[in-house]
Amino acid sequence: MKKFMDEDFLLNNETAVKLFHDYASKSPIFDFHCHLNPKDIYEDIRFKNITEVWLYGDHYKWRLMRSNGVDERYITGDADDYSKFLEFAKTIPMAIGNPVYHWTHLELQRYFGINELLNEKTAPVIWEKVNSMLNSSEFSVKNIIKKSNVKILCTTDDPTDSLEYHKLLKEDDNFDVKVLPAFRPDKGINIDKDDFKDWVKKLGEVCGKAIESYDDYLDALNSRLEFFDSYGCRLSDHALDFVAYEESTKEEVDEIFKKALKGEKLSQIEVDKYKTSVLQFLGKRYKELGWAMQLHIAALRNTNTRMFKKLGPDTGYDSINDVNIAYPLSKLLDSLESTGSLPKVILYTLNPKDNYVLAALMGSFQGEGIPGKMQFGSAWWFNDNIDGMTEQMKTLANVGLLSKFVGMVTDSRSFLSYPRHEYFRRILCNLIGEWVEKGEVPDDIGLLGKIVQDISFNNAVNYFGV
Repeated sequence: MKKFMDEDFLLNNETAVKLFHDYASKSPIFDFHCHLNPKDIYEDIRFKNITEVWLYGDHYKWRLMRSNGVDERYITGDADDYSKFLEFAKTIPMAIGNPVYHWTHLELQRYFGINELLNEKTAPVIWEKVNSMLNSSEFSVKNIIKKSNVKILCTTDDPTDSLEYHKLLKEDDNFDVKVLPAFRPDKGINIDKDDFKDWVKKLGEVCGKAIESYDDYLDALNSRLEFFDSYGCRLSDHALDFVAYEESTKEEVDEIFKKALKGEKLSQIEVDKYKTSVLQFLGKRYKELGWAMQLHIAALRNTNTRMFKKLGPDTGYDSINDVNIAYPLSKLLDSLESTGSLPKVILYTLNPKDNYVLAALMGSFQGEGIPGKMQFGSAWWFNDNIDGMTEQMKTLANVGLLSKFVGMVTDSRSFLSYPRHEYFRRILCNLIGEWVEKGEVPDDIGLLGKIVQDISFNNAVNYFGV
């Protein structure tokens, strides 16, 4: 019987052990998709206690606590921080088999040297020990990032953002981690949402011009693209709950855009025409700028109306969508490819039924001398567990080149989430090790070690040109 989460955790063969300890564990981190706040990084904030760094805003943990019958007061409500931590500590022993169980103990081990299991009995001692460490300068945000061996990270930023904290971080000679923006224009694409008009008005204010037509709008977007590019942005991100594709003329889209600004109701076809047109414009500009385009597909958001009205979005009430994506996505990609406008693209799916759909489709659009131009993104959200990561990598290996994969992202709002990269690397090394043990892959540790290092860090650096 193996010891729980020892140094060879998840490494079930000799090849995996060697690959992880000699290659993967030594590689730095490029976290090209996360939701960290650049203001918090620049101000180098510290946390008062473990609840603040662990439970504020972490809907992964909130969902588990709700499943364990914890009252909402101890999750998002007005209970004190220790009471919230204690309820989480009571929940964790019930979470075996869930990745949060592993992440929780990895974070306790890696950052605080705590090897005890978190539960109701150990909670008071762990609370005191962690909090005493968090109060030291060693655990300021910048030091946590450096301690995690992060070299580059990309935040997620609205096009109207001033990027003032990215500017300040760039000028900070005492912090050698690159913090780059990523362009997230969802509010400007979701023309069917209630906040669209207000967002367009804000965009116009930021650009110093009134936006009255679709041409005005595209000019404003282009201005913000160039602004982000001047701050080192190398990628965009789009949340596509479903993939829209409807062909149209620019005149049609202009009429649709003006109707939306007047607050008139749009048909679904009008919405789809607008979304398609904007994505085509943006894709072309990304190609010209040398950016990559991330598409996060198939989330079903805000499914619980009562709790959405009470707590708002991103509070643990999203799920997996089951829409058909193959045809509209292929048409969208082809419409860009046919005009020489297809940028580098990373495709993520929240529904594992579409793993082979994405992995196979992207193979039709590789080329231009760019290794892995089209990427099958890492197992995302509900899939970033042992099975989900393994299946994503096996699918990619079966129909493409796993060796050119750009690897893991945290997709997290927590500064303590970087052991997720270690988790991923252990799973990667174990998968390759299993292939070696079965005689399916040659026992060439030099070749395999380089592939592991490339997937861990080097491929992303080369792909984004950072």
